[in-house]
Amino acid sequence: MLRSKHHFFIYPFFQHYTRWLLKRHFRGVTIEGSFADRGKPVLLIGNHIGWWDGFWAMYLKLEVVKRRFHFMMQEDQLLRFRFFNYTGAFSVNRKSREVVESLQYAASLLQDPENMVLIYPQGSLQSLYCTRFHFEKGIERILLDREGEVQLLMSVNMIDYLAHPKPTLYIYLRDYEGPFRREALEEAYNRFYTDCLTIQTARTE
Repeated sequence: MLRSKHHFFIYPFFQHYTRWLLKRHFRGVTIEGSFADRGKPVLLIGNHIGWWDGFWAMYLKLEVVKRRFHFMMQEDQLLRFRFFNYTGAFSVNRKSREVVESLQYAASLLQDPENMVLIYPQGSLQSLYCTRFHFEKGIERILLDREGEVQLLMSVNMIDYLAHPKPTLYIYLRDYEGPFRREALEEAYNRFYTDCLTIQTARTE
């Protein structure tokens, strides 16, 4: 398993690169919702739709969450793009027993209030048009006995072009207030996503 690192040069560069990349490829970024900072470690969960996801989460960290960024990444992809290991990525191999070590490592990161950990509980990439999410059991292991000690933030990323050549990115946020059980988290996230989709489909520019 590869543990996350924050290289003295690469990590700050990645933050600046994220801002530049989003400015170049998107017409704008709109963040809907709020983050009520409780001074606790933050677990961020979101919809996993593609290559951009990590950059969008980094932008959210820079603009809103203000924590040291860590994120779980499939081991074969992290070995292919080792650059990300120096920006906070740690590996997971879902086809190996090492998956338990990765989940335990994610849980250990959430003992430090300066940390933010990004995971995708559905465990794999899904289409932008997916409207129902199923969470794997790993999220329960990460949050075991941590209720009240970790702030769980739900995010939904959506993009729309409408009448413009570049898309606008919309990042929706909602604090999770329920029990740290997989079924409850899954149901709350699906309700949140439905609310976001209703707002998004009503947008005009």
